[in-house]
Amino acid sequence: MLISNPGTRMLMNVSADQNVRNSMACNTLIIGHRGASRDAPENTLASIRLAFEQGGDGIEADFRLTGDGRIVCLHDETTARTSDGDLAVAQTSLSELERLDFGSWKGARWRGERIPTLREILALLPSGKRIYIELKSGNEIVPKLREDLTASGVPAEQVRFLAFDAGLIKAVKEELPAYRACWLTDYRWRAGWRPSHQEILATLAGCGADGLASRDKGALDSALVRELRQRGLETHVWTVDRAKAARRLLLLGVDSIMTNRPGWLRDALGGKP
Repeated sequence: MLISNPGTRMLMNVSADQNVRNSMACNTLIIGHRGASRDAPENTLASIRLAFEQGGDGIEADFRLTGDGRIVCLHDETTARTSDGDLAVAQTSLSELERLDFGSWKGARWRGERIPTLREILALLPSGKRIYIELKSGNEIVPKLREDLTASGVPAEQVRFLAFDAGLIKAVKEELPAYRACWLTDYRWRAGWRPSHQEILATLAGCGADGLASRDKGALDSALVRELRQRGLETHVWTVDRAKAARRLLLLGVDSIMTNRPGWLRDALGGKP
């Protein structure tokens, strides 16, 4: 017969909570996904500033090339979803893109937010904070990355590159070896693809990645995180907006958690800055 002991359950809960706080204190970073995108328009300077104001350890944002070869911050190929115009970024100059309003869709208070460049975002990066640069263009973006990063003076340790294209990760590592680059995967979760740990590790080795940036689904478990750590590789997870899921990841010992709600999540985990 199984006897439930409320006191034991309480001790177990206290122990788990303490482990979560220890993980936050020692290792796991809270990263604002597209800034503080739950509260402000994604991938704008307003959203990025807010993520740092909320105590985020860094921000993740999406970058692609304009028609005139500038690196701007935008997730989609076109501006339709997050602005008052519908332009293909790869076929449009920066000056044309800067005429659009990227804030009003989120609310009147954000009216007038413009599309930021990578250089503008690097310029406001606080000392010691991280920027995760998700690459949405192909290999042609790499020389421009070198230019912008060199001009910014931001230390390589504050930067992580992310990309779904393993070939692009390989190109980044060849051209910018001082920077860490991580392969992104969502495991094609809608199609039910679940790669083995060995498939994931082989992909990372093949492109020279410094780690895995994983959706919080699929093959991500304690065994994989442990194997990555033993190989000196990082584990970053996206996009986590629930405290229960975040606690599980903290206990796994992942390097960072990307969330649309950096301030809320930090508070929910008991880690107010």
